Amino acid sequence: MGKKVKTQTGNILFHNGNIITADEAMPRASVLAAREGRIVYVGESLRDAARLLPQDAETVDLCGGTMVPGLADSHQHFMMQGEHLAELDIHLAKKEAILRMVADKARELSPGEWILGRGWSHEVWLDRQWPCKEELDAAAPDNPVALTRLDGHSLWANSAALRAAGLDRNSPEYPGGEILRREDGELTGVLVDTPAFKIRQAIPPQTEEQKRASCLRAQADMFRYGITSVGDAWQMPEDHALLKALYAEGALHIRIYGMLSSRFQGATPCADVARDPVGGLCGDRLSLKAYKIVLDGSLGSRSAWLTGEYADRPGHSGNHRYTDEDLLSVARAACAKGFQLCIHAIGDAAVLQAVTALETLHRENTGAWLPHRIEHFQTASPPTVARALAIGVIPSMQTIHALADKAMAQVRLTSRDLAHSYPWRDILDQGGIIANGSDSPMDGVNPFHGFYAAISRTPFAGQGTDASRLRMTRDEALKSYTLWAARAEMAGAEKGSLAVGKHADCAVLDRDIMTCPEEDVKETRVLMTVVAGETVYGGPELWA
Repeated sequence: MGKKVKTQTGNILFHNGNIITADEAMPRASVLAAREGRIVYVGESLRDAARLLPQDAETVDLCGGTMVPGLADSHQHFMMQGEHLAELDIHLAKKEAILRMVADKARELSPGEWILGRGWSHEVWLDRQWPCKEELDAAAPDNPVALTRLDGHSLWANSAALRAAGLDRNSPEYPGGEILRREDGELTGVLVDTPAFKIRQAIPPQTEEQKRASCLRAQADMFRYGITSVGDAWQMPEDHALLKALYAEGALHIRIYGMLSSRFQGATPCADVARDPVGGLCGDRLSLKAYKIVLDGSLGSRSAWLTGEYADRPGHSGNHRYTDEDLLSVARAACAKGFQLCIHAIGDAAVLQAVTALETLHRENTGAWLPHRIEHFQTASPPTVARALAIGVIPSMQTIHALADKAMAQVRLTSRDLAHSYPWRDILDQGGIIANGSDSPMDGVNPFHGFYAAISRTPFAGQGTDASRLRMTRDEALKSYTLWAARAEMAGAEKGSLAVGKHADCAVLDRDIMTCPEEDVKETRVLMTVVAGETVYGGPELWA
């Protein structure tokens, strides 16, 4: 075991390591030192590093182990991930197993108490058919049940939940979504996108204490995987206030880049952006500098907006929420306040709409142009990719989706759409960058699964047989979780690589993910996570 003198002052000295910096000026080192949370030395001399630190600095012998910059999950749902960890875990479970879990939970609860869960996908069931409310009614006749699909864009509810939300066969359709119905007009219990919010609004809100617990569960989950920064992709003003309180108490240490969620007044997007962006809060750990706009849904729910039609649902092109005029109105209002735009767009029609709006804003801009983002960027034609990069758009993508969604996408999309789906190489080969993430709790938060998906990708139908033209290199995959992720938050000078002057955020791994066999990357374990020079997870005892 390496010598460790723990003082938690932000003064720390690592030596005898395989330190991968993500810094082109010095890609590898063996010694790193931080003083008061900032890196003051990266190199090969233990003596030179020690001279820059107080005598009581924490000292860690890496024993030849691998260190990387603290990883970033550029797009996830922080508090929702914490809530998910307390709900039924039905991730890719068989329908019969889900119904058993619901029935077991109903026996534990009093009548009227809600049963919540997340992670089902009818694509992994034998019949691949949408579920129905009657199945949940039989499992939990006296409890409202609301189960969110894997992608977060569909919800499976029972009759009690539908009644609580005031939904029945006479309910109208809602723009930007769909209520699945039988031929006689009766609701099936599946709600796609917008109408699902009617159910969510009927669920009793979490108490302050439950929200606090969700935040702490989510933070612990991130640190377990070496994640030191997250892009919180759906943050309400009250969430931001709670996070500030938790930082003030010393309970939160992770860095959170908040995206303020756009609002609707009825069915009309609200262009009244009621607050200003803020950053650098709580020791540079909290910001609310981005504005999230959701243009469409997801491929799994057939609500991603396509220019063509779905291969497995002829005549249907998905759902979109904004007219071009409404999008420009909301985007202009957010930009006028100084927000970075983070626009959710999955289908090629949605990506095209986002790029077209951003081009208009770019032409109108008279001040500093921010590197606006398009979240997911999952299906985009080559001309749209080129237009986006020409105005500095940063695609924020989740490489894990190409692996997790492959079977489903090849059923949903036509060969034309498959040919330009998940266009990582088109972006990178044209000089763009990609900010990687998980979209958790839609997919698991483990970044090494996303790293593996990035470097091991195999072609979809219609993409040829040359996998090398689709994959990221390991260097690109690492940067997508570190340096490029930081640049996507306009924070590349502060974090994302292990370089002098930056925050001392890092993770120690049980293997070198840059050289180990490809399949082994998925099994990577984090031994120690450090934020601002302080240990927040693990330590040398894990590699004793």
